[in-house]
Amino acid sequence: MAKATLTLSSKNYSSWSLRGWLLTKFSGLDFDEIITAPDDASAKAEILLLSSSILVPCLRHEGAVVWDTLAIAEYLNEIMPEAGLLPPDRIMRAHCRSISGEIHSGFTTLRASLPVNLKGHFPNFKIWSRAQADIDRICTIWRECLAKSGGPFLFGQRSMADAMYAPVVTRFMTYDVKLDPQLSAYANMVMNLPEMQEWIAAARLEPADIEELEVEY
Repeated sequence: MAKATLTLSSKNYSSWSLRGWLLTKFSGLDFDEIITAPDDASAKAEILLLSSSILVPCLRHEGAVVWDTLAIAEYLNEIMPEAGLLPPDRIMRAHCRSISGEIHSGFTTLRASLPVNLKGHFPNFKIWSRAQADIDRICTIWRECLAKSGGPFLFGQRSMADAMYAPVVTRFMTYDVKLDPQLSAYANMVMNLPEMQEWIAAARLEPADIEELEVEY
């Protein structure tokens, strides 16, 4: 039987590719990566948030073709339920799906003004008020989840939600966003996951830069 494949774009810049890759890694599904060059038109549209129909990442497995990150998460939960991508409790599952949907469709100002750039670091970055509102909402989500679950992950054990919010964690690190001790501990834990370290190491080896995402202040 053919191994699953996951089509990705830039590991340095693509928040969606990171989400899809982490979800697949967390599930335990064995897969091969197919990398689309960052200068490919469709990949660049995805990275720059210019496409209304994002087709990367794309998971292919046993005849299924799944390209939306929430759909990838639900598909992986169906075929690998033992991985725990969704919490076992019905109420927590609903909460997990809700906050994952919120990051999937919202926070547009944060996305535009603090783009993912794992090789970048911008100390004392100027954060505008609308982006700060997005940051404040994300911090509220994290605090509520950690308070209800007891941590260390958003729903106690590692889940779909941690994969969905991982690109936000990288943004906070890249742009020097100040966090309280509880949230800083959560962010550091996510950054130090073996899967995240593997992704970051690969991102640092990417030779290509996308000028539109190289912020300078």
